[in-house]
Amino acid sequence: MGTREKIETVLTRARERTAGLTDCVDGEDLVTQHSTLMSPLVWDLAHIGNQEELWLVRDVGGREPVRRDIDELYDAFKHSRNSRPSLPLLNPDEAREYLRTVRDKALDVLDGSTFRGRPLEEGGFAFGMIAQHEQQHAETMLATHQLRSGAAVLTAESAPRVGGAIAEDEVVVPAGEFTMGTSDDPWALDNERSAHPVYVPAFVIDAVPVTNARYLEFVDDGGYARPELWSERGWAHRLDAGLEAPQFWENDGCGTWWRRRFGVTEPIHPQEPVVHVCFFEAEAFARWDGKRLPTEAEWEKAARWDPFSGRSRRFPWGDGEPDASLANLGQRHLGPAVVGGYPSGASPLGVHQLIGDVWEWTSSPFEPYPGFAAFPYREYSEVFYGGDYRVLRGGSFGTDPVACRGTFRNWDHPIRRQIFSGFRCARELPGDDC
Repeated sequence: MGTREKIETVLTRARERTAGLTDCVDGEDLVTQHSTLMSPLVWDLAHIGNQEELWLVRDVGGREPVRRDIDELYDAFKHSRNSRPSLPLLNPDEAREYLRTVRDKALDVLDGSTFRGRPLEEGGFAFGMIAQHEQQHAETMLATHQLRSGAAVLTAESAPRVGGAIAEDEVVVPAGEFTMGTSDDPWALDNERSAHPVYVPAFVIDAVPVTNARYLEFVDDGGYARPELWSERGWAHRLDAGLEAPQFWENDGCGTWWRRRFGVTEPIHPQEPVVHVCFFEAEAFARWDGKRLPTEAEWEKAARWDPFSGRSRRFPWGDGEPDASLANLGQRHLGPAVVGGYPSGASPLGVHQLIGDVWEWTSSPFEPYPGFAAFPYREYSEVFYGGDYRVLRGGSFGTDPVACRGTFRNWDHPIRRQIFSGFRCARELPGDDC
Protein backbone atom coordinates (compact mmCIF):
# COMPACT_ATOMS: atom_id res chain seq x y z
CA MET A 1 0.00 0.00 0.00
CA GLY A 2 1.43 3.37 -1.04
CA THR A 3 1.66 6.36 1.26
CA ARG A 4 -1.32 8.17 -0.26
CA GLU A 5 -3.55 5.09 -0.11
CA LYS A 6 -2.46 4.37 3.46
CA ILE A 7 -3.28 7.93 4.52
CA GLU A 8 -6.70 7.80 2.88
CA THR A 9 -7.39 4.49 4.63
CA VAL A 10 -6.44 5.64 8.12
CA LEU A 11 -8.20 9.00 7.80
CA THR A 12 -11.39 7.34 6.57
CA ARG A 13 -11.28 4.70 9.28
CA ALA A 14 -10.83 7.35 11.96
CA ARG A 15 -13.73 9.43 10.68
CA GLU A 16 -16.04 6.42 10.44
CA ARG A 17 -15.25 5.59 14.04
CA THR A 18 -15.82 9.18 15.17
CA ALA A 19 -19.21 9.14 13.45
CA GLY A 20 -20.11 5.83 15.04
CA LEU A 21 -19.34 7.12 18.52
CA THR A 22 -21.34 10.32 18.08
CA ASP A 23 -24.21 9.40 15.76
CA CYS A 24 -25.44 6.72 18.16
CA VAL A 25 -26.66 9.26 20.72
CA ASP A 26 -28.96 12.28 20.44
CA GLY A 27 -28.02 15.95 20.59
CA GLU A 28 -28.70 16.29 24.30
CA ASP A 29 -26.39 13.38 25.03
CA LEU A 30 -23.66 14.92 22.89
CA VAL A 31 -23.65 18.19 24.81
CA THR A 32 -23.90 16.57 28.26
CA GLN A 33 -20.81 16.19 30.39
CA HIS A 34 -21.04 12.61 31.60
CA SER A 35 -18.08 12.97 33.96
CA THR A 36 -15.94 15.91 35.05
CA LEU A 37 -12.98 13.83 33.90
CA MET A 38 -14.21 13.99 30.32
CA SER A 39 -15.30 16.60 27.79
CA PRO A 40 -18.80 16.61 26.31
CA LEU A 41 -18.67 14.45 23.19
CA VAL A 42 -19.50 17.48 21.05
CA TRP A 43 -16.29 19.19 22.23
CA ASP A 44 -14.19 16.21 21.10
CA LEU A 45 -16.03 16.23 17.79
CA ALA A 46 -15.17 19.83 16.90
CA HIS A 47 -11.68 19.62 18.46
CA ILE A 48 -10.85 16.78 16.07
CA GLY A 49 -11.81 19.03 13.15
CA ASN A 50 -9.93 22.01 14.54
CA GLN A 51 -6.66 20.07 14.83
CA GLU A 52 -7.10 18.79 11.29
CA GLU A 53 -7.69 22.33 10.07
CA LEU A 54 -4.67 23.75 11.93
CA TRP A 55 -2.16 21.16 10.69
CA LEU A 56 -3.42 19.87 7.34
CA VAL A 57 -5.43 22.74 5.89
CA ARG A 58 -3.53 25.77 7.18
CA ASP A 59 0.01 24.49 7.81
CA VAL A 60 0.65 21.77 5.22
CA GLY A 61 -1.84 23.13 2.69
CA GLY A 62 -1.25 26.83 3.25
CA ARG A 63 -5.00 27.43 2.84
CA GLU A 64 -7.15 30.14 4.34
CA PRO A 65 -8.69 29.34 7.75
CA VAL A 66 -12.11 27.74 7.87
CA ARG A 67 -12.98 28.89 11.40
CA ARG A 68 -10.15 30.85 13.00
CA ASP A 69 -12.71 32.23 15.46
CA ILE A 70 -13.03 28.87 17.26
CA ASP A 71 -9.32 28.10 17.71
CA GLU A 72 -9.29 29.17 21.36
CA LEU A 73 -12.48 27.26 22.19
CA TYR A 74 -10.90 24.00 21.11
CA ASP A 75 -7.42 24.56 22.52
CA ALA A 76 -7.11 21.77 25.09
CA PHE A 77 -4.56 23.74 27.10
CA LYS A 78 -6.71 26.83 27.53
CA HIS A 79 -9.82 25.17 28.92
CA SER A 80 -9.94 22.33 31.45
CA ARG A 81 -12.31 19.47 30.73
CA ASN A 82 -14.67 20.36 33.55
CA SER A 83 -15.03 23.93 32.21
CA ARG A 84 -15.82 23.02 28.61
CA PRO A 85 -19.61 22.61 28.96
CA SER A 86 -19.88 26.32 29.80
CA LEU A 87 -18.13 27.42 26.60
CA PRO A 88 -20.05 28.66 23.52
CA LEU A 89 -19.31 25.44 21.64
CA LEU A 90 -20.52 24.52 18.18
CA ASN A 91 -23.74 22.55 18.42
CA PRO A 92 -23.79 18.99 17.05
CA ASP A 93 -24.99 19.95 13.56
CA GLU A 94 -22.47 22.79 13.31
CA ALA A 95 -19.66 20.52 14.50
CA ARG A 96 -20.49 17.84 11.93
CA GLU A 97 -20.66 20.38 9.12
CA TYR A 98 -17.32 21.83 10.24
CA LEU A 99 -15.74 18.36 10.16
CA ARG A 100 -17.06 17.73 6.64
CA THR A 101 -15.74 21.06 5.36
CA VAL A 102 -12.32 20.57 6.90
CA ARG A 103 -12.02 16.98 5.65
CA ASP A 104 -12.85 18.02 2.07
CA LYS A 105 -10.07 20.59 2.18
CA ALA A 106 -7.64 18.19 3.85
CA LEU A 107 -8.20 15.59 1.13
CA ASP A 108 -7.58 18.26 -1.47
CA VAL A 109 -4.28 19.01 0.25
CA LEU A 110 -3.51 15.30 0.26
CA ASP A 111 -4.10 15.08 -3.50
CA GLY A 112 -1.37 17.65 -4.09
CA SER A 113 1.14 16.40 -1.52
CA THR A 114 4.50 14.96 -2.50
CA PHE A 115 5.29 13.82 1.07
CA ARG A 116 8.67 15.49 0.81
CA GLY A 117 10.14 18.72 2.10
CA ARG A 118 9.74 19.90 5.67
CA PRO A 119 9.95 17.27 8.43
CA LEU A 120 6.23 17.81 9.05
CA GLU A 121 5.48 16.69 5.48
CA GLU A 122 8.16 14.03 5.02
CA GLY A 123 6.62 10.58 4.61
CA GLY A 124 3.15 12.00 5.22
CA PHE A 125 3.91 12.60 8.90
CA ALA A 126 1.33 15.38 9.39
CA PHE A 127 -1.44 13.19 7.95
CA GLY A 128 -0.38 10.27 10.12
CA MET A 129 -0.25 12.53 13.17
CA ILE A 130 -3.80 13.74 12.53
CA ALA A 131 -5.11 10.19 12.03
CA GLN A 132 -3.49 9.20 15.33
CA HIS A 133 -4.93 12.28 17.03
CA GLU A 134 -8.46 11.48 15.90
CA GLN A 135 -8.15 7.87 16.98
CA GLN A 136 -6.79 8.91 20.38
CA HIS A 137 -9.87 11.09 20.83
CA ALA A 138 -12.03 8.22 19.63
CA GLU A 139 -10.65 6.10 22.47
CA THR A 140 -11.33 8.99 24.85
CA MET A 141 -14.90 9.20 23.55
CA LEU A 142 -15.21 5.44 24.04
CA ALA A 143 -14.21 5.96 27.68
CA THR A 144 -16.88 8.66 27.91
CA HIS A 145 -19.44 6.12 26.68
CA GLN A 146 -18.35 3.82 29.48
CA LEU A 147 -19.02 6.62 31.99
CA ARG A 148 -22.41 7.65 30.61
CA SER A 149 -25.61 6.31 32.14
CA GLY A 150 -28.58 4.97 30.25
CA ALA A 151 -29.26 2.21 27.78
CA ALA A 152 -26.51 0.59 25.74
CA VAL A 153 -25.94 2.29 22.37
CA LEU A 154 -22.73 0.67 21.13
CA THR A 155 -22.41 -2.63 19.30
CA ALA A 156 -19.36 -4.66 18.34
CA GLU A 157 -18.50 -6.77 15.31
CA SER A 158 -18.28 -9.94 17.37
CA ALA A 159 -17.14 -11.37 20.67
CA PRO A 160 -13.37 -11.43 21.31
CA ARG A 161 -11.47 -14.59 20.58
CA VAL A 162 -11.64 -17.61 22.87
CA GLY A 163 -8.45 -18.18 24.80
CA GLY A 164 -6.07 -21.09 24.61
CA ALA A 165 -3.61 -22.67 27.01
CA ILE A 166 -0.45 -20.72 27.82
CA ALA A 167 2.66 -22.88 28.19
CA GLU A 168 4.20 -20.88 31.04
CA ASP A 169 2.86 -18.47 33.65
CA GLU A 170 6.07 -16.43 33.53
CA VAL A 171 8.79 -15.76 30.99
CA VAL A 172 12.48 -15.09 31.66
CA VAL A 173 13.94 -12.16 29.73
CA PRO A 174 17.75 -12.50 29.68
CA ALA A 175 20.05 -9.68 30.68
CA GLY A 176 21.51 -7.53 27.96
CA GLU A 177 21.28 -4.44 25.85
CA PHE A 178 18.45 -3.75 23.44
CA THR A 179 17.39 -0.84 21.26
CA MET A 180 14.59 1.17 22.86
CA GLY A 181 12.52 3.71 20.93
CA THR A 182 12.71 4.40 17.21
CA SER A 183 14.45 6.71 14.78
CA ASP A 184 13.01 5.35 11.56
CA ASP A 185 9.27 4.79 12.05
CA PRO A 186 7.89 7.58 9.84
CA TRP A 187 4.78 8.23 11.94
CA ALA A 188 6.29 7.75 15.40
CA LEU A 189 5.62 10.68 17.71
CA ASP A 190 8.29 12.78 19.36
CA ASN A 191 8.34 10.98 22.73
CA GLU A 192 9.10 7.66 20.99
CA ARG A 193 12.31 9.08 19.54
CA SER A 194 15.18 8.49 19.24
CA ALA A 195 16.36 4.90 19.20
CA HIS A 196 18.92 4.35 21.95
CA PRO A 197 20.60 1.38 23.62
CA VAL A 198 19.40 0.37 27.09
CA TYR A 199 20.93 -2.34 29.27
CA VAL A 200 18.27 -4.33 31.14
CA PRO A 201 19.24 -6.86 33.84
CA ALA A 202 17.59 -10.27 33.63
CA PHE A 203 14.03 -10.34 34.90
CA VAL A 204 10.86 -12.40 34.87
CA ILE A 205 7.58 -11.10 33.44
CA ASP A 206 4.05 -12.52 33.47
CA ALA A 207 3.19 -14.30 30.24
CA VAL A 208 -0.27 -12.69 30.22
CA PRO A 209 -1.94 -9.67 31.82
CA VAL A 210 -3.40 -10.14 35.30
CA THR A 211 -6.88 -11.66 34.95
CA ASN A 212 -10.12 -10.88 36.74
CA ALA A 213 -9.92 -14.22 38.55
CA ARG A 214 -6.44 -13.52 39.85
CA TYR A 215 -7.35 -9.97 40.83
CA LEU A 216 -10.43 -11.27 42.67
CA GLU A 217 -8.11 -13.38 44.83
CA PHE A 218 -6.41 -10.13 45.88
CA VAL A 219 -9.81 -8.58 46.67
CA ASP A 220 -10.98 -11.64 48.62
CA ASP A 221 -7.72 -11.72 50.57
CA GLY A 222 -8.41 -8.23 51.92
CA GLY A 223 -6.07 -6.47 49.51
CA TYR A 224 -8.02 -3.22 49.81
CA ALA A 225 -7.88 -3.34 53.61
CA ARG A 226 -4.14 -3.98 54.05
CA PRO A 227 -2.10 -0.76 54.08
CA GLU A 228 1.18 -2.69 54.05
CA LEU A 229 0.49 -3.63 50.42
CA TRP A 230 0.09 -0.03 49.31
CA SER A 231 2.49 2.85 48.92
CA GLU A 232 1.87 5.77 51.27
CA ARG A 233 0.34 7.81 48.44
CA GLY A 234 -1.61 4.83 47.17
CA TRP A 235 -3.14 4.06 50.56
CA ALA A 236 -4.11 7.70 51.06
CA HIS A 237 -5.81 7.68 47.66
CA ARG A 238 -7.55 4.37 48.39
CA LEU A 239 -9.04 5.86 51.54
CA ASP A 240 -9.91 9.22 49.97
CA ALA A 241 -11.56 7.67 46.89
CA GLY A 242 -13.11 4.76 48.78
CA LEU A 243 -11.60 2.16 46.45
CA GLU A 244 -12.78 -1.39 47.12
CA ALA A 245 -12.57 -3.03 43.68
CA PRO A 246 -11.87 -2.06 40.06
CA GLN A 247 -14.09 0.70 38.69
CA PHE A 248 -17.47 -0.53 37.42
CA TRP A 249 -17.35 -3.70 39.55
CA GLU A 250 -20.33 -4.39 41.83
CA ASN A 251 -20.89 -7.16 44.36
CA ASP A 252 -24.48 -8.43 44.55
CA GLY A 253 -24.09 -9.38 48.21
CA CYS A 254 -24.45 -13.06 47.39
CA GLY A 255 -20.86 -13.70 46.44
CA THR A 256 -21.06 -12.78 42.75
CA TRP A 257 -19.22 -9.87 41.20
CA TRP A 258 -20.74 -8.03 38.24
CA ARG A 259 -19.47 -5.27 36.03
CA ARG A 260 -21.10 -2.57 33.97
CA ARG A 261 -19.70 -2.25 30.45
CA PHE A 262 -21.13 0.31 28.03
CA GLY A 263 -24.58 0.15 29.57
CA VAL A 264 -24.72 -3.63 30.01
CA THR A 265 -24.34 -5.34 33.41
CA GLU A 266 -22.79 -8.78 33.17
CA PRO A 267 -20.91 -11.28 35.34
CA ILE A 268 -17.19 -10.75 35.47
CA HIS A 269 -15.39 -13.10 33.10
CA PRO A 270 -12.64 -14.77 35.15
CA GLN A 271 -10.15 -15.13 32.29
CA GLU A 272 -10.33 -11.64 30.85
CA PRO A 273 -7.58 -9.19 31.82
CA VAL A 274 -8.68 -6.96 34.67
CA VAL A 275 -9.45 -3.45 33.41
CA HIS A 276 -10.20 -0.04 34.96
CA VAL A 277 -7.60 -0.21 37.71
CA CYS A 278 -5.35 2.68 38.63
CA PHE A 279 -1.58 2.55 39.05
CA PHE A 280 -1.85 2.37 42.83
CA GLU A 281 -4.16 -0.66 42.63
CA ALA A 282 -1.81 -2.39 40.20
CA GLU A 283 1.15 -1.61 42.46
CA ALA A 284 -0.64 -3.02 45.54
CA PHE A 285 -1.63 -6.21 43.71
CA ALA A 286 1.94 -6.73 42.54
CA ARG A 287 3.24 -6.41 46.11
CA TRP A 288 0.56 -8.86 47.31
CA ASP A 289 1.70 -11.29 44.60
CA GLY A 290 5.35 -10.99 45.68
CA LYS A 291 6.23 -9.10 42.51
CA ARG A 292 6.36 -5.56 41.13
CA LEU A 293 5.31 -3.66 38.05
CA PRO A 294 7.75 -3.79 35.12
CA THR A 295 9.72 -0.72 34.20
CA GLU A 296 8.99 0.84 30.84
CA ALA A 297 12.30 -0.50 29.48
CA GLU A 298 11.51 -4.01 30.70
CA TRP A 299 8.08 -3.90 29.10
CA GLU A 300 9.50 -2.74 25.76
CA LYS A 301 12.28 -5.30 25.78
CA ALA A 302 9.75 -8.08 26.45
CA ALA A 303 7.60 -6.74 23.62
CA ARG A 304 10.18 -5.95 20.95
CA TRP A 305 13.47 -7.73 21.51
CA ASP A 306 14.11 -10.75 19.34
CA PRO A 307 16.62 -13.06 21.08
CA PHE A 308 17.41 -14.85 17.80
CA SER A 309 18.36 -11.82 15.72
CA GLY A 310 19.23 -9.45 18.57
CA ARG A 311 17.18 -6.66 17.00
CA SER A 312 14.13 -4.78 18.20
CA ARG A 313 11.00 -5.45 16.18
CA ARG A 314 8.13 -3.05 15.60
CA PHE A 315 5.66 -5.39 17.28
CA PRO A 316 6.02 -8.57 19.35
CA TRP A 317 5.21 -10.73 16.29
CA GLY A 318 7.48 -8.85 13.89
CA ASP A 319 7.34 -5.71 11.76
CA GLY A 320 4.03 -6.35 9.99
CA GLU A 321 0.95 -4.31 10.78
CA PRO A 322 -1.57 -5.72 13.29
CA ASP A 323 -4.54 -7.67 11.99
CA ALA A 324 -7.47 -9.44 13.60
CA SER A 325 -5.42 -12.60 14.16
CA LEU A 326 -2.63 -10.85 16.06
CA ALA A 327 -4.18 -8.39 18.52
CA ASN A 328 -7.46 -7.06 19.89
CA LEU A 329 -7.37 -3.47 18.65
CA GLY A 330 -9.62 -0.96 16.92
CA GLN A 331 -12.84 -1.33 18.92
CA ARG A 332 -13.73 -4.46 16.95
CA HIS A 333 -14.98 -5.76 20.29
CA LEU A 334 -16.19 -3.91 23.36
CA GLY A 335 -13.81 -5.49 25.81
CA PRO A 336 -10.57 -7.39 26.18
CA ALA A 337 -10.19 -10.94 24.94
CA VAL A 338 -9.59 -13.75 27.41
CA VAL A 339 -5.93 -14.57 27.96
CA GLY A 340 -4.43 -16.81 25.33
CA GLY A 341 -6.75 -15.47 22.65
CA TYR A 342 -4.00 -14.29 20.29
CA PRO A 343 -1.18 -16.87 20.25
CA SER A 344 0.04 -15.61 16.86
CA GLY A 345 0.70 -12.20 18.42
CA ALA A 346 3.06 -13.47 21.13
CA SER A 347 6.66 -12.32 21.35
CA PRO A 348 9.52 -14.70 20.44
CA LEU A 349 10.05 -15.36 24.16
CA GLY A 350 6.40 -16.32 24.62
CA VAL A 351 4.89 -13.19 26.20
CA HIS A 352 1.25 -12.83 25.14
CA GLN A 353 -1.13 -9.94 24.49
CA LEU A 354 1.40 -7.17 24.91
CA ILE A 355 -0.46 -5.27 22.18
CA GLY A 356 -4.17 -4.56 22.53
CA ASP A 357 -6.75 -5.66 25.14
CA VAL A 358 -5.65 -3.38 28.01
CA TRP A 359 -3.15 -0.58 28.48
CA GLU A 360 -0.52 -1.84 30.91
CA TRP A 361 0.79 0.27 33.76
CA THR A 362 4.55 0.38 34.20
CA SER A 363 6.48 1.67 37.19
CA SER A 364 8.22 4.37 35.14
CA PRO A 365 7.48 8.10 35.24
CA PHE A 366 7.02 9.85 31.90
CA GLU A 367 10.41 11.27 30.93
CA PRO A 368 12.16 12.14 27.64
CA TYR A 369 14.54 9.83 25.87
CA PRO A 370 18.15 10.94 25.32
CA GLY A 371 18.31 13.60 22.61
CA PHE A 372 14.58 14.31 22.73
CA ALA A 373 13.39 17.16 20.49
CA ALA A 374 9.82 18.43 20.63
CA PHE A 375 8.06 17.99 17.29
CA PRO A 376 5.95 19.47 15.90
CA TYR A 377 4.77 21.24 19.08
CA ARG A 378 5.80 21.24 22.76
CA GLU A 379 2.33 20.53 24.05
CA TYR A 380 2.20 16.97 22.76
CA SER A 381 4.89 15.58 25.10
CA GLU A 382 7.37 18.07 26.49
CA VAL A 383 5.04 19.92 28.85
CA PHE A 384 4.14 16.63 30.57
CA TYR A 385 7.68 15.49 31.35
CA GLY A 386 8.49 15.53 35.03
CA GLY A 387 4.82 15.68 36.06
CA ASP A 388 2.83 13.25 38.16
CA TYR A 389 2.43 10.62 35.47
CA ARG A 390 3.15 6.94 34.97
CA VAL A 391 3.72 5.36 31.58
CA LEU A 392 1.28 2.83 30.12
CA ARG A 393 2.14 0.61 27.20
CA GLY A 394 0.61 -1.66 24.59
CA GLY A 395 -2.77 -0.16 23.72
CA SER A 396 -6.23 -1.50 24.53
CA PHE A 397 -9.22 -2.97 22.72
CA GLY A 398 -10.19 0.65 22.11
CA THR A 399 -6.87 1.71 20.54
CA ASP A 400 -6.65 1.86 16.76
CA PRO A 401 -3.66 0.18 15.07
CA VAL A 402 -2.50 3.52 13.64
CA ALA A 403 -1.95 4.73 17.23
CA CYS A 404 -0.29 1.61 18.56
CA ARG A 405 3.27 0.34 18.15
CA GLY A 406 5.80 -1.44 20.32
CA THR A 407 7.37 1.97 20.88
CA PHE A 408 4.13 3.91 21.49
CA ARG A 409 4.01 5.63 24.91
CA ASN A 410 0.87 6.59 26.81
CA TRP A 411 0.85 8.31 30.18
CA ASP A 412 -1.64 9.32 32.83
CA HIS A 413 -1.98 10.27 36.48
CA PRO A 414 -1.58 7.26 38.81
CA ILE A 415 -5.12 7.75 40.18
CA ARG A 416 -6.83 7.43 36.80
CA ARG A 417 -8.87 4.32 36.05
CA GLN A 418 -11.64 5.40 33.69
CA ILE A 419 -9.11 4.56 30.98
CA PHE A 420 -8.90 0.97 29.69
CA SER A 421 -5.98 0.15 31.97
CA GLY A 422 -4.74 -3.18 33.29
CA PHE A 423 -1.27 -4.53 34.01
CA ARG A 424 1.05 -7.49 34.27
CA CYS A 425 3.71 -8.12 36.91
CA ALA A 426 7.45 -8.68 36.87
CA ARG A 427 10.08 -9.78 39.35
CA GLU A 428 13.82 -10.10 39.71
CA LEU A 429 15.50 -13.27 38.52
CA PRO A 430 17.04 -15.00 41.53
CA GLY A 431 20.70 -15.84 41.34
CA ASP A 432 23.24 -14.59 38.86
CA ASP A 433 22.42 -11.87 36.38
CA CYS A 434 22.59 -14.05 33.28
